[in-house]
Amino acid sequence: MKCEILQDDCEKILKQFKDKLDLTFLDPPFNQDKEYRVHDDKMSDSDYWDWMTRVCKHIFDHTSDGGAIYFMQREKNTQFVLEALSNSGWTFQNLIIWKKKTSAVPMRYRYGKHYQIIAFATKGDRPRVFNKLRIDPPLLVTEKYKRKTGMYVTDVWDDIRELTSGYFAGDEPFRNKDGERMHKQQSPVKLLTRIILSSSNSGDTICDPFAGTGTTLVVAKQLKRNSIGIEIDPVNVSLIKRRISKIRKSDNITKCREDYTHTKNLDEIWPTKNEKNKIKNNNTLDPIIQS
Repeated sequence: MKCEILQDDCEKILKQFKDKLDLTFLDPPFNQDKEYRVHDDKMSDSDYWDWMTRVCKHIFDHTSDGGAIYFMQREKNTQFVLEALSNSGWTFQNLIIWKKKTSAVPMRYRYGKHYQIIAFATKGDRPRVFNKLRIDPPLLVTEKYKRKTGMYVTDVWDDIRELTSGYFAGDEPFRNKDGERMHKQQSPVKLLTRIILSSSNSGDTICDPFAGTGTTLVVAKQLKRNSIGIEIDPVNVSLIKRRISKIRKSDNITKCREDYTHTKNLDEIWPTKNEKNKIKNNNTLDPIIQS
């Protein structure tokens, strides 16, 4: 399997792309004036969304027919996400609500914020791949009987925890020596496991144009998918290379497999031969990174 990380501005690289993509996870900086080493996170709204539309168009041009994109953003930007996708050729399929198992952000004049959105769109009217995953969440107080075969995943994801500083998230988040998270928006492996399982098959090519700490590539590698990550920050690139070469125990997605045991074609979309022992012997990557 190819697992490639490219260091540069993603738009520059996408313009020169040769590869055909089957699935893209797009999780860009949110333009919230956060501090990045190699990015201005305080662009004008018009410049930012023009940029996002161009990136979406470049991805669209290199995506196989029926290929998918998952575009994650703040809930307040839903309208602009859908416009960026539509204006670049994508066909809307679902708006996923990721309720992140964290405390709601209180607001003074409106309801507290408790989720992010992930827009799922395809190149063409129908996805080339859509694996209908089944999960078995805990029964609600209004439900009496245990489900014998679980239930299909819906467009509300409330069973995956965000890796925030305000909520204990184990040793999955990378941290500096002072305990602060190295990357403020590190995606959990459980989130990428669901996305990649749903919209790709073994041997497909997955792209992450804002690779961050490399979660997409780490999960794709374990699921036998090819992957291409683009990241402009050299510190992040160095981390990603280390993270891919030696899978940490906290990055081992074997723990996620039991979530999908009721999925009929699970063995086909999640090949496991020889993978468990391979990861078990490579779980010593030091999660503490010097900034």
